[in-house]
Amino acid sequence: MLVLGIETSCDETGVALYDSEAGLLADALYSQVELHAKYGGVVPELASRDHIRKLIPLCRQILSAADRSLQDLDAVAYTAGPGLLGALLVGATFGRSLAWGLGIPAVAVHHMEAHLLAPLMAAQQPPVPFIALLVSGGHTQLVQVSGLGRYEVLGESLDDAAGEAFDKAAKMLGLGYPGGPHLARCAEQGDPGRFQFPRPMTDRPGLDFSFSGLKTHTLHTVRSHEPLSDEDQADIARAFEEAVVDTLVIKCRRAVEQTGVAHLVVAGGVSANRRLREKLAAKLAASVYYAAPRLCTDNGAMIAYAGCLRLQQGEAAPLSIDTRARWPMTELAVPGHANEGGP
Repeated sequence: MLVLGIETSCDETGVALYDSEAGLLADALYSQVELHAKYGGVVPELASRDHIRKLIPLCRQILSAADRSLQDLDAVAYTAGPGLLGALLVGATFGRSLAWGLGIPAVAVHHMEAHLLAPLMAAQQPPVPFIALLVSGGHTQLVQVSGLGRYEVLGESLDDAAGEAFDKAAKMLGLGYPGGPHLARCAEQGDPGRFQFPRPMTDRPGLDFSFSGLKTHTLHTVRSHEPLSDEDQADIARAFEEAVVDTLVIKCRRAVEQTGVAHLVVAGGVSANRRLREKLAAKLAASVYYAAPRLCTDNGAMIAYAGCLRLQQGEAAPLSIDTRARWPMTELAVPGHANEGGP
C-alpha cells in the first residue's frame, strides 16, 4: 500500500510517501520559521496561506524523487487535528479532495498519535505495551500504549506544556524563534550551579505536569538581573532547561514504576533535546526509544505511517471534511470498534 501523507497542523508543511512493504520512499518538509520569526510566534493566517502555496510543489517533488505518479497512490492520509484550524483545513481539504478525485480512500490522522507512532518506523521497535512521553508544541502527556488506538492517558500538562514553556522562556531571554532550540544552545554555555529553579509538581504524587509556575519563576529571575549579560542569559537558560528536563525524567521514572512497563517511547519536538536524552539514559530503569532525529518535529512521514496503519485496519474518512483544533487521543477509534469521537 502506497500512502501519501500530508501534515499542515501548524507552521511546517510536510509531505511523504510511505510504502507498507518498502517503508519510507520520500519525504519533504518546508519550515515557516523565517515567515513567523519577526512576530515571535506563529501567525495562523500566514501559516494557512503558506501551506496553500507549498503543498502542491512539495507533492510533485516527492513523487518525482520516488519515481511515482498520482496514479500509483493507494490512499491519502492527512492531519485532521489537533492544531491550528485554518492550517488543518488546508491539508485536510487538499488531501480529501485528492483522494476523491483519484477514487482512493483517505484517512484523517491524529497529530499526536502520529508522533507517538513515529518511533515505530525505526528498525528497533518498542514492544507493546509501552509508555509514551509526548512532548510536542502545546502537548505534554504520559500515555500507556497497549496497541493501535488503545491509549490510557496517565498524566498531562494542566497549563503550559514543556514546548510552550521553552518558547516563552526563550522570548524572555531575548533569544530567537523558535525558542526551544535557541534556548538549548544558549544553555550549553551556562553554569548549572548558579541558579536553582523549581521542579514543578514533583513533590506530590501523580503524573500530571505544570510549567506555568516555572515560567513565572524564570520571568522574576530575568527581571531581577536586567540588563542581562551573556553570562546571565546562559546561566538562566541552563537552570530553566535543567528544571524542565528533571521534571520530565522524574515523571517518566514514576510512570515506569507505577505501571511496571519498562519500555518508554519519547516523541515530539522536545524529544530531540540532548540533555533530556542523556538524563533518561542515566536515570531511567527502562529501554528508551526515539524517532529518527529528523522525524521528531512535525513531518509528513509520521502522518503517512500512522495513516497506513489505520488504513490497514479498514479505517477511512467519509467525504465530509472534519478538522478539530482540540482532539483528545482517548477519543480515537480502536480498530474493530465504532469511532464516536474522531473526524
